[in-house]
Amino acid sequence: MTLTPVMQKFILHWGEMATRWGINRTVAQIHALLFLSDRPLHAEEIAETLGVARSNVSTSIKELQNWGIVRVAHELGDRRDHFESMKDVWEMFRVIVEERKKRETDPTLHLLRELNQQSRKKGEAEPYVRERLADMLSFFELMTQWYEATRDMPTPAVIRMCKLGDKVAKMLGVGT
Repeated sequence: MTLTPVMQKFILHWGEMATRWGINRTVAQIHALLFLSDRPLHAEEIAETLGVARSNVSTSIKELQNWGIVRVAHELGDRRDHFESMKDVWEMFRVIVEERKKRETDPTLHLLRELNQQSRKKGEAEPYVRERLADMLSFFELMTQWYEATRDMPTPAVIRMCKLGDKVAKMLGVGT
């Protein structure tokens, strides 16, 4: 597969951004390539196009499949597995957010609840520490409630909600 300059720039940027999000650069570059590709690609083609080791492609594909954003696609007459990315950016975002919630937010929320209970026991935490933990727990619970209330909304409703922007702030009497 030949990459255009635009494709190259996006793939490189996606990999760079991924490192800032705690994701492996090659994993993200493979995702970007599959996202931009108009057809499923087999592992050898991915490795050749991106100039990465075939073993790295296999490991990265498994990671992307674990995230739920890449799937196997079969092509008639070809016994190799081909791979394709989700194309709907809204659905992909929802899958990624749900996976990050499971991996990052849920364990943190569990720990915060546990620590808040423990901190109430005599001698377990200073009042300032209890207050900080309670504030953090309150934040995580509120954001989790907001996420759970919006995750199953139809995409057009989410788009409309996002487009409201500062109209909501004005409606609430805050902001400019």
